[in-house]
Amino acid sequence: MADEAKGKGNAAFSAGRFEEAARHFTDAIALAPGNHVLYSNRSAALASLHRYSDALADAQKTVELKPDWAKGYSRLGAAHLGLGDAASAVAAYEKGLALDPSNEGLKAGLEDAKKAAAAPPRRGPTGPDAIGQMFQGPELWSKIASDPATRPFLEQPDFMQMLREVQRNPSSLNVYLSDPRMMQVLSLMLNIKIQRPEASEPSQSTPPSQPQQQQTPPPETKAREVEPEPEPEPMDSTDEEKERKERKAAAQKEKEAGNAAYKKKDFETAIQHYTKALELDDEDISYLTNRAAVYIEMGKYAECIKDCDKAVERGRELRADFKMISRALTRKGTALVKLAKTSKDYDIAIEAFQKALTEHRNPDTLKRLNEAERAKKELEQQEYYDPKLADEEREKGNEFFKEQKYPEAVKHYTEALRRNPKDPRVYSNRAACYTKLGAMPEGLKDAEKCLELDPTFTKGYTRKGAIQFFMKEYDKAMETYQAGLKHDPKNPELLDGVRRCIEQINKANRGEISQDELQERQNKAMQDPEIQNILTDPIMRQVLIDFQENPKAAQEHLKNPGVMQKIQKLVSAGIVQMR
Repeated sequence: MADEAKGKGNAAFSAGRFEEAARHFTDAIALAPGNHVLYSNRSAALASLHRYSDALADAQKTVELKPDWAKGYSRLGAAHLGLGDAASAVAAYEKGLALDPSNEGLKAGLEDAKKAAAAPPRRGPTGPDAIGQMFQGPELWSKIASDPATRPFLEQPDFMQMLREVQRNPSSLNVYLSDPRMMQVLSLMLNIKIQRPEASEPSQSTPPSQPQQQQTPPPETKAREVEPEPEPEPMDSTDEEKERKERKAAAQKEKEAGNAAYKKKDFETAIQHYTKALELDDEDISYLTNRAAVYIEMGKYAECIKDCDKAVERGRELRADFKMISRALTRKGTALVKLAKTSKDYDIAIEAFQKALTEHRNPDTLKRLNEAERAKKELEQQEYYDPKLADEEREKGNEFFKEQKYPEAVKHYTEALRRNPKDPRVYSNRAACYTKLGAMPEGLKDAEKCLELDPTFTKGYTRKGAIQFFMKEYDKAMETYQAGLKHDPKNPELLDGVRRCIEQINKANRGEISQDELQERQNKAMQDPEIQNILTDPIMRQVLIDFQENPKAAQEHLKNPGVMQKIQKLVSAGIVQMR
């Protein structure tokens, strides 16, 4: 799943869809948080969006996870350079080149960083970009909402669209400066009065019959022509505004006190502080979401859900940050999971998490959604559990097996396992069906599950051994049969299985099998990790050389039981022939 999300992110990045790429990489990180490549890729996407602070955090995580990977330092250098820290960028690129001196990307980055370091110092962005970055701050929305002159703008969709575009791309501000509403918000953010052409009085026109007056207007008229109209005074009085600010400041102090109490696990005190903060300021939904978190810790899930619903509703009214809405929905989902008693109860929790993800793709929310879906599935299996019905389905499967209707038998055995997934007999029976259908990997998996549930179930060993024999893995089949004989030493099927395996292994030793069959057996063996380990073992490589060049030393090797066992495995696999 992580690789799939990574692939989608790479495709989006290649197509220039950097926001989408960053979302996919975030999903991948949630599934594989220890993969340094994912943080590197997201850092590149964020840097392409000029979100250099976030790109720097991901680059630092990359080199933390993989300090010997040169590309991580390339990401680190690019992020530092984007933030204007040329000296740190130079240091990052040099660290990368120490690991990979021939890396052209690191060389080019180092050259750019050195040029930036040598350039005259800049005080920061200028022009519309610098002013546009003021719209990135968290205080933007509260300032607009608290000013009576700009508050109505929040009800106007076209203005909201302009504002979000400037937040996303600060350099686009100059496109919207012709809109008087944007100019008024800019005036508010700069805390100055900006003279606007439309605020000036029109020139005093005079009739054509008075040309002298037109050419030489009185001094008072001149003054009026250039003097702008004063900005409208705020509707709220100074005292009211002062009181409002004091209440907000007091609410923040209550929140901080609540946070401190929460960390100490003094939940009752934390509730009191958050409640007081709400009474002082109902325009900040973080007080509700924080109180909801405390209710979860206290096991008061109904109160938590109530607070989360209120936070979402109030957040919509205030046009709160979508991340805050997502947080409220995530906490609601968490409380609903705690209350779930049946698989159906998980549906509303899953819905809450899905809604939260539409607001903000948060890795924690995604993780909680996946956990809720797994819990729902497990509970569904428990609710479906019925040993009596499972036995009935097993008997139906047995009847179809006797009639050689193997697909129908598989269907009933599968239903029996849904009703009772702990019955080793059903896995054994379905393994036999799969063997008849030629579905050897599926049959082997069922036989192994059968033995996992009951290691003493003899039939499981005969099923597994037979499948391995059909797959021409004679050495493994013999091991399986011998393991079964430890539980039932006189079992005729297991004894016959051992005999047939020995016959096939001896045929290979005597060279009595076709070249094609030998090649097939060797190809399979080379894919076996155990065989690969034997062949890459330095000691075993020397043993094999001695068998060819030093027969006396080879005889000494055979006295070692461990070496002899490994040689036997190579012989059984057709890799080595003994003559």
